[in-house]
Amino acid sequence: MDGSTHETADTGHYRVLARKYRPESFDDLIGQEPMVRTLTNAFDTGRIAQAYMLTGVRGVGKTTTARILARALNYAVPGKVDRPTIQMDELGEHCAAIMEGRHIDVIEMDAASHTGIDDIREIIEASRYKPAVARYKVYIIDEVHMLSKAAFNGLLKTLEEPPEHVKFVFATTEIRKVPVTVLSRCQRFDLRRIEAGRLIDLMRGIVGKEGVEIEDEALVMLARAAEGSARDSLSLLDQAIAHANGKVEAAVVRSMLGLADRALVIDLFGDLMSGEIADALTRLKNLYDIGADPAVVLEDLAAFTHLATRLKLAPEAAADDSLTEEEKTRGVAFAEKLSLRVLARTWQMLLKGIDETCAASRPLAAADMVLVRIAHAADLPTPDEALRAIRDGGAPAGRGASPPPS
Repeated sequence: MDGSTHETADTGHYRVLARKYRPESFDDLIGQEPMVRTLTNAFDTGRIAQAYMLTGVRGVGKTTTARILARALNYAVPGKVDRPTIQMDELGEHCAAIMEGRHIDVIEMDAASHTGIDDIREIIEASRYKPAVARYKVYIIDEVHMLSKAAFNGLLKTLEEPPEHVKFVFATTEIRKVPVTVLSRCQRFDLRRIEAGRLIDLMRGIVGKEGVEIEDEALVMLARAAEGSARDSLSLLDQAIAHANGKVEAAVVRSMLGLADRALVIDLFGDLMSGEIADALTRLKNLYDIGADPAVVLEDLAAFTHLATRLKLAPEAAADDSLTEEEKTRGVAFAEKLSLRVLARTWQMLLKGIDETCAASRPLAAADMVLVRIAHAADLPTPDEALRAIRDGGAPAGRGASPPPS
């Protein structure tokens, strides 16, 4: 979403980090290089589409990108630039108003609260008139998938052949709900989830500007919790700064997010893989006592199971910046010791167990039973191993479990 280096004027009111550091140009966007490259070429050659469709998960910058696109379409610096361009090195005469959502010729509409054909008729009627002061009249429709069928149908003709002075920019998190008749009239851009490493760099730069100290492990936790969303990462960072009231330490963030210590989760994983159910249950109870959510502990176990599987199949995954040193070293050790069948079976049991725990009236008890199943299954033979042992005349023996790597 963003990497903006500017700050807004102090108005006496606190602005959350996600708004304060909202990007204002394509140079500020992070993680969306393919889209920026395509738009750069299109604007340089004058091949500007009449409608754009921006899609992606929450917080990757769809609405922000729509405003930047409106700014680029109407970019003008008296005596210097008077054409659409994405090279916006200085503030143009319309830029501030567009980015603040108050420009008369850039109309933003939330389709979630304006779903009907009457709302679209207003747009169609208003689109006939030329912009008041800007080059283009730009309609930004957020959550466009919420429009009714009649509203979509009413928009089709204008969308296909809009007046020369009108551009449409749509944003949606549910691209499959947008009719193909609308998609076919738009130039589509899929905004990507932002990699954890880039989110960490983004947050590290912002805390530097804010004069806040934060531990690297805390940044890793926040980046993971954001799941590729820049807005979520900055909202969580805001919360962590307020929660810590000083230096933001990993323990504070862990408590805020309801997470378990990664090292303790890996220890728990080792207990399960060696069939040490008593130790596993004690460790889970200790995690619960210090505030960890049982379902989140199971999710962390599933994440580590996935990591060990990836490291077994693709060792280069250990170079991921979002991994702690503990996860890298012990993850590689488990990947070497455990069979792929055991890892896959553990993953499946954890996925089912997470749903059970979330729905249970007693989450800790439900999580205990999930651990019991996994620990007892860890040293059981797989069906083909059991059949092979019976065919060979011996008793089937478990081959999946191994002593946990130290």
